[in-house]
Amino acid sequence: MRMVGRRLMAAVPILAAVTFGVFAVAAASPFDPVQQYAGAAGLSASQETLDQLRSNLDVDGPFTQRWWDWLTGALSGDLGDSTSLRQPVSQVIGERLGWSVLLCAVGFAFAVLVGTALGVAAARRKGGLLDRTVTSLAYTLEAAPPFWIGLLGIWLFAVRFDVLPAGGLTDSGSDIVTAGALLRHLALPALVLGLSQVPWFLLYVRQGVADALEEDAVRGARARGLAERTVLLQHALRSGLLPLLTLVGSRVPELITGALLVETVFSWPGIASVTVKAATATDFPLLAALTTLATVAVLGGNLLSDLLYGLADPRVALEEM
Repeated sequence: MRMVGRRLMAAVPILAAVTFGVFAVAAASPFDPVQQYAGAAGLSASQETLDQLRSNLDVDGPFTQRWWDWLTGALSGDLGDSTSLRQPVSQVIGERLGWSVLLCAVGFAFAVLVGTALGVAAARRKGGLLDRTVTSLAYTLEAAPPFWIGLLGIWLFAVRFDVLPAGGLTDSGSDIVTAGALLRHLALPALVLGLSQVPWFLLYVRQGVADALEEDAVRGARARGLAERTVLLQHALRSGLLPLLTLVGSRVPELITGALLVETVFSWPGIASVTVKAATATDFPLLAALTTLATVAVLGGNLLSDLLYGLADPRVALEEM
């Protein structure tokens, strides 16, 4: 609890600095949010009309004042209004966040389970055919961007074999999200997102378990006549999984980036579409909220990694983290 308290206290200036940076970049941007908001009508509008619109959108003061107004409003639950979607920012995020969390959770769980299983199998016969095959595949996937894997998955599963839908959330001609349709439409983007993360977990587990198999404690377990399965799963795997726990939090930023790309490729109704729209429309209230949300996710992932590592290894003092 003391460590959690220290991390929460440290998160306050970090979030303040991140949001301040967003508004500073907005102030330095050459794009005019008023012109973006008005669209084609802004080209023929009078200066008086544009000034009034600028006042209504609250973009006519110094950026420090606008940042402070946004920050105090956010602390009370008011994130402002999205200028591009004409909706409250909290409503925009609330309608889409759940779908992004679902995609990330399923893809992340797939990556951890598959990466751990293949890493253990490769470490058991280090240098063997299986080890060389899965490590080569891991390095190949590591070099492949998620959107490329997504396009390949669409060509293979949706176009060539027609076993999974190419995108969206509902079937053609229907606006109702059923459990069956959700599973079918979630399968391919979650698989692509998970495959983009598998190499990291595979390589970490492989190296960790391979090193653990050389430890004296594992050799002693083998000398006592324990079955190889018991030695591998109850001794080597326990020790080899410790580096994996630290990897959980560090993968959160790339997981978020990969999810944005995957959502765009598969037209998944998550945060990605509004992130792109907010960036192209200079919708800074929405961008500030999304950036803050991503920062919170990264800080939470790092905290989770430290907690898991401390709980898994009693030799680590959580107070020192």
